Amino acid sequence: MVNITKKSNTLRVAIATATVKVSKQETIDAIEQRKIPKGDVFEFARAAGLFGVKKTSDVIPDCHPLPVEYTAITYQIEGLTIIIKVEVHTIYKTGVEVEAMHGASVTALTMYDMLKPIDKGVEIENIRLLKKSGGKSDLKNDKFPEIKAAVVVCSDSVFENKAHDTSGKTIISRLEQWGINTAKYEIVPDEMDTIRNKAIELNKSGFQLVIFTGGTGLSPRDVTPEAIAPLIDRKIEGLMETARRYGQERMPYAMLSRGVAGFIGETLVFTFPGSKGGVEESLDALFPQVLHLFKVVKGEKH
Repeated sequence: MVNITKKSNTLRVAIATATVKVSKQETIDAIEQRKIPKGDVFEFARAAGLFGVKKTSDVIPDCHPLPVEYTAITYQIEGLTIIIKVEVHTIYKTGVEVEAMHGASVTALTMYDMLKPIDKGVEIENIRLLKKSGGKSDLKNDKFPEIKAAVVVCSDSVFENKAHDTSGKTIISRLEQWGINTAKYEIVPDEMDTIRNKAIELNKSGFQLVIFTGGTGLSPRDVTPEAIAPLIDRKIEGLMETARRYGQERMPYAMLSRGVAGFIGETLVFTFPGSKGGVEESLDALFPQVLHLFKVVKGEKH
């Protein structure tokens, strides 16, 4: 199965359709008048479709078991055609499009089974996904080349060439995925005044996104939050709360990170952990959706 441990829970919605075509009007009349010998076609098929949605992971090997939190199965008759629509919702790490399509196919097969004694010309057609939403796939094509970004590594050992930077380069690489070029990449020591002055300098230089990495822990030299927090005009506490919660679900020490985030003037500033893993988790938790903040601050709607 595909590894989804890096994904976050979001509302996922999928709508699928299937078409059952009968060969004569008498069949449609019998369905509507509830005169099919095997029972009420619509209700039996709806019940079967609900089971189909819930049991998808049992019969399709690569599908993850997930909480199905809403399912609706509706019908529309057009001439000799019955259009089945299945809508499925979940709040989970992966989508429900296969669940919706499986539910539609099971609903159609149940209708076929119930109708075949009175109509040998019944056919199932066009099982397909009509719509899906939720998760980062909604944002996968979004690019933000207009954002001027800077990455600052706060580390005594890297500054003194005693260690190699991995976290800063990870950030730069990930930003490139969203079309963002890192215009400035710097390494500074764990000195409060140096870090603070660098933030002020980058703000005055018109950088819209500045990410500091390192110095967010609890060692005596970890001073990045203390340097940055007094400069922030508009704190966005939910950002780093989200990153810490995401990280805590994956390793036991994420709760010790003291990172802060918010706007210094018109510059969005983050203070991420100094480890490659910590940076990756922060990026997975917050990006690219957080980049839409730049539209919001301009007065555009979410």
